[in-house]
Amino acid sequence: MKKLRVGIVGCGEATQILHLPSLYQLRDKFEAVALCDISRTVMNGVGNAWQIPAEKRFLDYQELIAQDDVDAVLIANPNAYHKEIILAAISAGKHVLVEKPMCITLEDADEIIAADAVSDCVVQVGTMRRYSPSFVSACQLVKEMEDINLCQVHDVIGRNSQFIEATSNVIHADDITSDQIEALRQRTNESITAAIGVVPDALRNTYNLLLGLSTHDISAMRELIGMPERVLYAAQKYNGGCITAAFDYGTFICHFETGTNAVAEFNAYLQVNSRERVVRVEYDTPYVRNLPIYLEVLDANGRHGVKRTRQHTWSDPFVEEWLAFYDNVMNKKTPKTSPQDFRHDLELFQMMIDQMER
Repeated sequence: MKKLRVGIVGCGEATQILHLPSLYQLRDKFEAVALCDISRTVMNGVGNAWQIPAEKRFLDYQELIAQDDVDAVLIANPNAYHKEIILAAISAGKHVLVEKPMCITLEDADEIIAADAVSDCVVQVGTMRRYSPSFVSACQLVKEMEDINLCQVHDVIGRNSQFIEATSNVIHADDITSDQIEALRQRTNESITAAIGVVPDALRNTYNLLLGLSTHDISAMRELIGMPERVLYAAQKYNGGCITAAFDYGTFICHFETGTNAVAEFNAYLQVNSRERVVRVEYDTPYVRNLPIYLEVLDANGRHGVKRTRQHTWSDPFVEEWLAFYDNVMNKKTPKTSPQDFRHDLELFQMMIDQMER
């Protein structure tokens, strides 16, 4: 069985806590062979911990992509730089797993889709919740429901640091310059302006939250119940920190709500209701690996009772995501979380912003 040799661009929390342990767990299929980060402190700390040779550690992603022994590139650096690295990797014939969001603007998405269409590479977007066995089973159950009447998508969570600091030892950068920080801020601001125009800061914050946390929710919602016909309502409060919306599915409405707070709890679920069945998927923080993702099914059971089933597996969604990536590469499959699929998230985000501007 061929191993895929992975070069990693961006060695922060997600790489350290989630991706490298997943690759090691799947070491019969993957090998991390090269690293890139703008922080020497982070890159060398991660490289030493995972025994990546010094000559395979790079400050410039172009050098990593040029390595003959890199088959695939994990892109886990800041969002504003994703597009250029995806395009460079495709051009070099490397497969890509890119952390969400794939990019920030529809124009960038179209450029990636066009490059992907004429290449032999696999480009997979890292919305890992969709690869959980509990979610996959829920999708099959929902397909069999003929009378859906209401749905909910809920995601209100504490700060990531509240979960990470108690459970992980992360190597942090202490050598990023003020110029590098300013360049990232400027690139991000320019990309958001290109996406949604000149808008108040609250809407810029809203778009950032949609790109980050809400990509998981909206992407999963679309696979579970499809693309809505339109956005009936969308609003933000707390300077873009809390968002609500209602999506019109013709015969039913899906209610969406998300936000962050200072309570160290991860409260995220999708629920589909019909006359005689309720299907619910409950997520926990991904920053503690292998926490259960629950599938709960509630069925009508005569006049006075219900039948409740609740199940989960111990498989981590990041491991499942990498397994799907391996299968897609080896069997030349189009990922379900493809660039074209991700574009629908951006479409919905912009429809929501349009509603908020009225």
